[in-house]
Amino acid sequence: MNRQSPKLFQKVRVLDPIHHSDHRADILIVDDQIAAVETHLPTPSSETEVINAEALIFAPGLTDLYSHSGEPGHEERDTLHSLAAAAAAGGFTTLAILPDTHPAIDSAPIVQSLKTQNQLLKNSPEPKAQLEFWGALTLQGAGKQMAELLQLLEAGAIGFSNDQPLTDLSMLRRILEYLQPFNYPIAFTPADLSLRGNGVLREGLDSLRLGLTGDPAISETAALAAILEIVSLTQCPVHLMRISTQRGVELISQAKDKGLPITASTTWMHLLLDTTAAASYDPHLRLTPPLGNPSDRLALIDAVAEGVIDAIAIDHIGYTYEEKAVGFSEAPPGVIGLEFALPLLWQAFVFTGQWSALQLWQALSANPRRCLNQDPLKLSVGQPLNAVLFDPQKTWLVNSDTTHSLSTNSFWWGERVTGKVIDIWIP
Repeated sequence: MNRQSPKLFQKVRVLDPIHHSDHRADILIVDDQIAAVETHLPTPSSETEVINAEALIFAPGLTDLYSHSGEPGHEERDTLHSLAAAAAAGGFTTLAILPDTHPAIDSAPIVQSLKTQNQLLKNSPEPKAQLEFWGALTLQGAGKQMAELLQLLEAGAIGFSNDQPLTDLSMLRRILEYLQPFNYPIAFTPADLSLRGNGVLREGLDSLRLGLTGDPAISETAALAAILEIVSLTQCPVHLMRISTQRGVELISQAKDKGLPITASTTWMHLLLDTTAAASYDPHLRLTPPLGNPSDRLALIDAVAEGVIDAIAIDHIGYTYEEKAVGFSEAPPGVIGLEFALPLLWQAFVFTGQWSALQLWQALSANPRRCLNQDPLKLSVGQPLNAVLFDPQKTWLVNSDTTHSLSTNSFWWGERVTGKVIDIWIP
């Protein structure tokens, strides 16, 4: 679409999660701003491009809480450029990058360098998501020595995470006591590595039947219980990443009922698939945490609908074909998903009536921003647009011609997907 001419979207379905509004309206966009929103708008001039948008969704841009960048260190998997383009193609206007790069994002100069590269991406003619960067809690993410946290903040880090579990609980307590006054996001993955062992699939009947080493649910919940105890002591707000078990949902619900300052997220893959899918032994289903049992997946679906789980993260991580072309147990964990998570989630939950459209948008847009201590996006007249236009009925083939990520490690690679972002506005 030509951005220079005004556009009038007629009868478009407008999702506004802030005001809990799902309605149809005419929207006039001029110079990448909303000029007017009314039930019916006349065409303002002959130069205006009039679009029949009855089948389309107009809504705030999505925010991904955490994904991985191959740059620096593994540019063959993904670069900042390819990530930002993939995110925009999938409807994400903001993408937060975890600190597990090589070198890790554990010093002010690295943050500054990445922020500079992000600014350069804005000069590209194609849409690019705004990249934000998590700073590492410990040097090299190894958990041995605390990073210079205040310097990371001054350099522009949005908050702190190690991506990998922080197993030293005394270090975790010191970090929370130190950061408690500053009110910046702190994200932890709850996992006890000694209990996880070599597990590659959630322990249960399917792991036994398939002959895959089981990862017991207690590997998540034991670590989660410890983190919650320390949060109760320090009263430092934290975000709990990658919740994947039914018992984990129960512990978070109980902690929220007690008023603990926590938010939580799960990943899109843990909502769509469970251990039954691993019967294919597809290495693209090797995840960390592993796919859960069917009861885990159902609990997560309900938890998103009820708000116990605040947000859905993509946790996009690219690998080369050679890295993933191995057996299930030997494959590195993780998949890509920025470009097709929205349509797959829409088809699985909104189209089937399990969630409302607003519930999905809350979990992908408004709530992730709240977890990052950022204001949810508003569809306001006269303000720069941060929004997407989504066609939930458009079918497309997932392949190298239609995607921007440099990697292909997806369970849906080569498949047809229904739902496509057809336009995006990023300030």
